[in-house]
Amino acid sequence: MPAPRAIARSNRYLANALARRLATRVPPFILIEHVGRVSGKRYRTPVFGFFEGGNETIVVALTYGPDVDWLKNLQAAGGGIVVSRGHAYHIASPVIHTGLDRSATIPGIFKPILRLLNVSQFARLPLRTPAGTIAA
Repeated sequence: MPAPRAIARSNRYLANALARRLATRVPPFILIEHVGRVSGKRYRTPVFGFFEGGNETIVVALTYGPDVDWLKNLQAAGGGIVVSRGHAYHIASPVIHTGLDRSATIPGIFKPILRLLNVSQFARLPLRTPAGTIAA
């Protein structure tokens, strides 16, 4: 079972403010820039993301499950922007998959934590542009 929605709501205002400052420079944080599907407002959401396939894809553990606004916004828009390690990347629409074993890209130190939290769903964010081609 993913983390409770109450935790997600409190993180949106408390922890995310600090995480946004780290997300553009400190791995494994990444910053997902997306546009609200109803409001049209721009959002910047920090998450843990792991590059795979020679920087062709980023894998994000869906710790709150797939029913999160940033994921729905990326799906509705057909993609967005990810900022990581001082660079921005255009991403295509996310692909959701289930199972920790398929996400071999996630470092071993995080796998026991994800199992403990019972996280079983992941989003793959395909990169549309090669790494480092867009300055952050």
